[in-house]
Amino acid sequence: MSRAKKKKSNKLLLIIILVLAILVAGGGYYTIGTGAVEPGNDEIVLVEIPSGTGAYGILDILNEAGLIKNMTCAKINARIGGYNSLQANTYEFSQGMTLREIMKAINTGDFNYVSKKSIVINDGLRLEQVASAMAAELNLSKDEIMAKWSDKSYVKELINDYWFLTDDVLDKDVMYPLEGYLYADTYFLTTQDPSIDDLTRMCLDRMDTELTKRKSEIEASGFSVHEFLTLTSIVTKESSADDQAKVAGVFINRLDQGISLGSDVTVCYIYQEDRVELKVSQLENDSPYNTRKFAGLPPGPISAVIGDAMDAVLHYEKSDNIFFFADEDGVVHYYKTEADFEQGIEDEGLLKDN
Repeated sequence: MSRAKKKKSNKLLLIIILVLAILVAGGGYYTIGTGAVEPGNDEIVLVEIPSGTGAYGILDILNEAGLIKNMTCAKINARIGGYNSLQANTYEFSQGMTLREIMKAINTGDFNYVSKKSIVINDGLRLEQVASAMAAELNLSKDEIMAKWSDKSYVKELINDYWFLTDDVLDKDVMYPLEGYLYADTYFLTTQDPSIDDLTRMCLDRMDTELTKRKSEIEASGFSVHEFLTLTSIVTKESSADDQAKVAGVFINRLDQGISLGSDVTVCYIYQEDRVELKVSQLENDSPYNTRKFAGLPPGPISAVIGDAMDAVLHYEKSDNIFFFADEDGVVHYYKTEADFEQGIEDEGLLKDN
């Protein structure tokens, strides 16, 4: 081999070695850059991926949560990873996981990583019960939560931030200002130790969404938002989903005719109880929440509500009925006259009425 050819061959070999070295170095850089931020650290980091978030948006969320070691490598991974079904949810990850493990979990919606820490607020729960549900999942006490929700200066801050909260909730007769305003739903927690304010605003934001969707209909109903939620909460406590539109119609007929609602659940609320056998003395209570004694709506809502109950009130079933009761099987009977109502009660062998 001539000296020129040998020199050329050596140069080519050197180029090949350099290319291989670059590839190896680049591969190592990529592997390290998409590795775990802190191997062995299993401390849970809650990450919420909102619906419609793309791969780069998810990387921003993961980076803010401290789960990305190198953003450049993460973006390369997003481009070549084949992530075509990224699923919104709240996930439990850790800094001990690699980026590829995290992205695979999000791409498949892996249930093993979906956050199990949540707060369930059922419709029909009183505010004290909502506080208990929150306290059970957090490092907070029911009394701490209720004290915050009863703090008028705090409530005024919320009134300034949410269009549907008004000074109606601060009326002297209202038992708890935020009663009925925290939307009933399952809330997945996105931080380990959320504050009471975080939780409150999470529920109010959800209520904002539901009320905003129905804002024009509520305005057309003739009710203020406060009155609307008050009636919706009574309908919620008085009936099952199948009967809510009919029961709402009965209550609206009574309101239109100036007849007391005659609702035991509002009397129970005075005593912070649910369905119980009420005593005569309790039915005579002078509280403005006593709709067995006083006509019109009580001062405020008596429980948490959901959108279906709102719709039942907005689209109530029209009729001439002004009485109803549920028999022992839960079947609701409706009547136009008091005489027919009393006969129905007698026929069923029941003593309670509405």
